[in-house]
Amino acid sequence: MRIIGQLALAGAIASTTLTAASAETLKYAFQGTLNQLDPYTLNETFTLGSHGNVYEGLTRRAPDLTIEPALAERWEIIEPNRWRFYLRKGVKFHNGNDFNADDVVFSAGRVRSEGSDLTSRIDPDVKVEKIDDFTVDFVLPEPNPILHYSWDTWFIMDKEWTEANDAVKVTSASDTTPNYASLHANGTGPFTVVSHEAGVKTVYARYDDWWDTAIHNLDTVEFTPIASDATRIAALLSGDLDMVYPVPVQDIKRVESNEGTRALTGPELRTVFLGFDQRRDELLHSTVKGKNPFKDVRVRKAFYQALNLDAIRDKIMRGLSTPSALMISPFLFSRAGDFERLPYDPKAAKALLVEAGYPDGFGVSLDCPNDRYVNDEAICQTVAAFLARIGIQVDLNAQPKAQYFAKVLASGGYDTSFYLLGWTPASFDSSNVLADLHGCRNDKGTGGPFNLGGYCNPEVDALTARIFAENDPDTRDQLIVDAYRLTLDDVAYIPLHQQGLAWGVSNRVELQQRADNQFHFRWVVKK
Repeated sequence: MRIIGQLALAGAIASTTLTAASAETLKYAFQGTLNQLDPYTLNETFTLGSHGNVYEGLTRRAPDLTIEPALAERWEIIEPNRWRFYLRKGVKFHNGNDFNADDVVFSAGRVRSEGSDLTSRIDPDVKVEKIDDFTVDFVLPEPNPILHYSWDTWFIMDKEWTEANDAVKVTSASDTTPNYASLHANGTGPFTVVSHEAGVKTVYARYDDWWDTAIHNLDTVEFTPIASDATRIAALLSGDLDMVYPVPVQDIKRVESNEGTRALTGPELRTVFLGFDQRRDELLHSTVKGKNPFKDVRVRKAFYQALNLDAIRDKIMRGLSTPSALMISPFLFSRAGDFERLPYDPKAAKALLVEAGYPDGFGVSLDCPNDRYVNDEAICQTVAAFLARIGIQVDLNAQPKAQYFAKVLASGGYDTSFYLLGWTPASFDSSNVLADLHGCRNDKGTGGPFNLGGYCNPEVDALTARIFAENDPDTRDQLIVDAYRLTLDDVAYIPLHQQGLAWGVSNRVELQQRADNQFHFRWVVKK
């Protein structure tokens, strides 16, 4: 894949040669919590990465992010609209049940069901047919050259176990009543869940009957969420933890200079951006009544041009970010260089507000997580300060990610007027960005599942449909360029930057740092 070569050349992947030694316990921390064990509840990188140690997809990603066989040994396109997957034999779930085609068909239905946050993994019109116990066909309404690109995080569940425990219905991110699959796990992966206290601690153990050859030398893994940057870094420096992430940009040198620890840094694929409610006739959280100022492209453009991304990069991110013109990393689209950001121009921004009928500005709430992205709350505070200069009074609502996602997703209700979000396309392809973030939503709730603000341009939707079905790479790239030009003219979103990766690691630990920021235990060797 072209993008993987670029990533490798950019040094985005930390590569090590791993040799198994004596078994060990790995202790690590992340800034946010792991609340749900249901692999379809939340389409969020940390959660998906955690589940990827326990559950597996038909495919998986290597350290350089190339696609590898996993629960499917191989696959082929036997007709333009029919893909056939040949499943791996002899695989067992952690409870001893056999993995087979029934589990794949069941999981394909469940991942597209009500409450799932991963419905975009398989188009609703795709038919899934069991050919025999170890062969499954996917029948598409039209050709799709990247059907399986995001299937490394479409985790296969045990049909018998899920049904026996009355857990067929997916617990949504905003549901306060968890079911059995929310608190227990039964995958086929290299680790089992020994215990799980939602938001407190999760303990994993090696699965000795895993179908693949273990490279790691871990017996157990202990995860503890630590929201406080100072506490998290102190625990690493003292040796109480073996790995922590993220490392705040101001602490990278401290981790590097400490005897016994090192910082792993590199570019991440995630784009952090701001979004607007462009669908409601009146904003839920604003001083403007009777209309929605974000329906006016001049207002959206004013917000965009009021923000100084160089200042955010230099002062908030300490250089560990790259201002972005697009809603996708340049590593993931070869023609990203065709685009430039709108210039920072507060005078022009103020003039746009006057032209739009808001000479004195207005007030609006900004929803922001405070434990999900690098310096997320500080970014939002800085955004509020820049907007204040053009007369916009921002009421900042910063919350832990569990409360944040429950609010902004709100069972499809999207309770937000203005928000900060980060996005790594599951397929590592622009089609995911266009479909999931820009796809028109309708009153039935279908369309872009993470298009929280309801942006809609039928021309973009038509181009997206063509992109999914186009096999010629040059033609496909031009269609993507055309779609992005429309979204940028519309100021559908305000792309901010691609944040950098920063992990703190004990020198006793060897691991792989993937550019998608997923942490997988199967590559860890503790000395």
